[in-house]
Amino acid sequence: MKFHWFHGMPWPHLPADFREDNRSVWVDADSRLYDPVEGHRLYHEYLDQLEFAERVGFDGLVLNEHHQHVFGLMPSPQLMAAALARRTSRAAIILLGMSIPLYRPATRAAEEIAMLDVISGGRIVAGFPLGTPMDTNFAYGANPAEFRRVYREHHDLILRAWQDPDVFAWNGESARLRYVNIWPRPVQQPHPPIWIPADGISSETWDFCAERGYAYVCLASRGIAPAQAAMDGFWSRIESRGLPWNPYQGAVSQTIVVAESDSEAQERYQPHLDYSSQHTLGDFPGWTEAPGWRTERGIRERAVRTMAELAKSAPRVPTWQERIDSGSLAAGSPKTVTEQLEHLVTSLRTGHLVGVFHVGDMAHDATLRSTRLFAEQVIPRLRHLWDDDDDRWSPTPIVADRLTRTTERELSGVN
Repeated sequence: MKFHWFHGMPWPHLPADFREDNRSVWVDADSRLYDPVEGHRLYHEYLDQLEFAERVGFDGLVLNEHHQHVFGLMPSPQLMAAALARRTSRAAIILLGMSIPLYRPATRAAEEIAMLDVISGGRIVAGFPLGTPMDTNFAYGANPAEFRRVYREHHDLILRAWQDPDVFAWNGESARLRYVNIWPRPVQQPHPPIWIPADGISSETWDFCAERGYAYVCLASRGIAPAQAAMDGFWSRIESRGLPWNPYQGAVSQTIVVAESDSEAQERYQPHLDYSSQHTLGDFPGWTEAPGWRTERGIRERAVRTMAELAKSAPRVPTWQERIDSGSLAAGSPKTVTEQLEHLVTSLRTGHLVGVFHVGDMAHDATLRSTRLFAEQVIPRLRHLWDDDDDRWSPTPIVADRLTRTTERELSGVN
């Protein structure tokens, strides 16, 4: 198994009456609630947490991209990756979110990822989500009707820019470039590993990953049943193509909190989970769809799920036990969390676990305590899973003795 530490970088200071005056945590939330001075402190605290995760033994540090989002203060994951590339030396840096249709021209994304791969010594994973309507259509004004076409074109341009050593021209519908010849070029050849995250059922994403050999990332935030359906769908696409099954081509994201006992975990961490839920449940539905955003195939698939969801009761903050029973949370003592996660990853047959260890307004010391307990008492109990399979979806960095770093002693000797 491989274990990765994800940070969403939320704003932890929303007032109790936030939802009375704001219909959403996305797009149009009152920006006067943000304090840049406190934001300065938080960014450094959040980077400290990511760096700590590498020190205690996590295999990867995971970043994503959101815009105008109260719970996602990372509009540029590349900036955070650049900071981590200098302050870490071993863990993969996983850009689980770069919405490539927003980069015009797409060679900008190709250059930035290549630059990060070189700075980090070949530790970058490139994540290419389609993005959300909130980020792309409403916050950035992208045309939803052509977004998927632009995504495919930008994907193809980035891949060729990384791999073609010759200068070439690109004459696409959204980009026309007489000269494409990126400098620098990525350390990892033919290109860094590519992961595609998806929230919910998306047969188009399954096909896209299966056809190209990319890793598919499933989000278990809604529970194990939807995650199971998503992963089963992806593995069926692999099987139907006669491709070999490999657990490392699948990843699952899960919220995790660990304490010395089950009761301590609930007492310490439930308020922070409730903080997030209270501000996000029943969020303004107008942002989740934009005219032309979905294909006909996607609309048909979603309609079936929507009818099933409408049959359920109105949204409410789930109890602690409901979160655990649904599989949307792994929480408790190291022993309990080990059992929960072993069930999750073996059921979904995934070799990569992306843990969300910081939620909402969780305090710094509580985040570090949970992270350390997981690294010291859970990872060793699960590491053996999938030992017989070859992980071809993790970075292949430069070997340590070829890395060049100026030591503190060398710097102190400079006159």
